[in-house]
Amino acid sequence: MKDSRSAEDNTAVRRRRVCEACGARFTTFERVQLREITVVKRDGKRVPFDRERLAKSITIALRKRPVDREQIDQMVSGIVRKLESAGETEVSSNDVGEFAMEALRMVDPVGYVRFASVYKDFRDPNDFAHFIEKTSLDFDEEGNEE
Repeated sequence: MKDSRSAEDNTAVRRRRVCEACGARFTTFERVQLREITVVKRDGKRVPFDRERLAKSITIALRKRPVDREQIDQMVSGIVRKLESAGETEVSSNDVGEFAMEALRMVDPVGYVRFASVYKDFRDPNDFAHFIEKTSLDFDEEGNEE
């Protein structure tokens, strides 16, 4: 038995299924993948793009922040669309990181700084201070973009 409908972000088909063997119910999401994307790491290593890894990184940056799972899924879907619509089969890890930072910046300034601290490889507190000083010009006191 199946129940199919578009997911909330319209990038997938959500299917509710029932296992015929045990009767357990579960949900699957089916997405169209335009082409296989390969990420070229800083060291030159090539790995397949992993949507779930990107989602996990963003989720970690937003841990204990007032951002729900649906917003994270929409961010990830937007990043994937940008990567797929670029028409390239290979993208740099730098491009993926920049797209993620851009998306986080629009949603949550604290998550943005957390993600940047890992992505930009901050080594000491001064790295945080310099980054925040450089980007704080774009935010008001409440952390909203001006």
